[in-house]
Amino acid sequence: MVAYANPSPALPSPSHPMANPGYGKRPAGDEGPNADPDFAHLNPREAEIAVFVDHLDDGHAMGHKVLAAQHPRYGQQATRTSLNRLAEAGHLRRIREHITVEDNTMRWVTRTYWSRTRRSEAWWEDFARERGGRIVPGDLRPGLARTDEPELPELEPDPQSESTPQPEARTSYRTLAGIREADPRMSLSESDCRSLASLAGEWLSRGATPQDITRAVTEGLPATVNNPGGLARNRLENKMPPKKAKIRQKAAPRRARVTRAVICCMSCDADELTTTIKGGMCPDCRAEFEAAVAAEEAGELDAGYVPDTFLADPDAHAVYQWVDVPRRAAEVRAAGGLRPRTERVL
Repeated sequence: MVAYANPSPALPSPSHPMANPGYGKRPAGDEGPNADPDFAHLNPREAEIAVFVDHLDDGHAMGHKVLAAQHPRYGQQATRTSLNRLAEAGHLRRIREHITVEDNTMRWVTRTYWSRTRRSEAWWEDFARERGGRIVPGDLRPGLARTDEPELPELEPDPQSESTPQPEARTSYRTLAGIREADPRMSLSESDCRSLASLAGEWLSRGATPQDITRAVTEGLPATVNNPGGLARNRLENKMPPKKAKIRQKAAPRRARVTRAVICCMSCDADELTTTIKGGMCPDCRAEFEAAVAAEEAGELDAGYVPDTFLADPDAHAVYQWVDVPRRAAEVRAAGGLRPRTERVL
């Protein structure tokens, strides 16, 4: 187990929501499982958020609103600022990837890549370029691309010569001919066996056994059977088992390829196709981020201080007072011009 230089008092719970398939946290890779996750270069709050994010599983939702809802100490504003700081430090990037599936359906997906190792701007740019041409792992579930699995046609049996009896037909005939041994009252003639073979074959195709057929024909017979063939037909038709559910062959997973990948802003939908992305942020979001950093450096906001508006619950520090409910209710009634309630003596 790896030791953290700045352990977090709060770690993700098992109920942390997953993002839609294809989105959410993704590892940037290129680091061993025992890479040193030392976040000492970060402020205490960012280090705590970094440990929280590092413990998330692949595919967990990474939006600042979701993280704030799950983290007990920080709200949306604090979480959003911390994610920008982690991007600035080289741990996070949002990359928008254009996916083309084998059936020519296409879609853009935005993924959040995490690296516990600090990465340079050039490293992230090369990482995004190398995403192009990558094959997306096979299971393309809804949300990654619109790929409806087509129903596969049922295979038709190979035509056989009518003169060559099928194994199932032979089994049906032998089952019917053998019923006389189970009960002499149901001695079926050769003509009866041939005419009833198709019904017996249907029983077998629905999962019945020869013993099931024999039992259905011979159970509860009257003392005398005048027409064994007619009675056997009636029972085979009326007691026919239900059809087995058809098992549809699952279509092979469609492969998809990343045809283009661009870095986008951590805080908005802008990407490098329309603006300059530096440190994971567009110019507008960077100006907002730098203003917050300047305020902290000027002492207006101490890096370790957590304002009330940054808390997960701004009212978490409130002191609740005891309230005399009957007295308060009487005051409300009096203010509304209503007569006070008369207490009943029990």
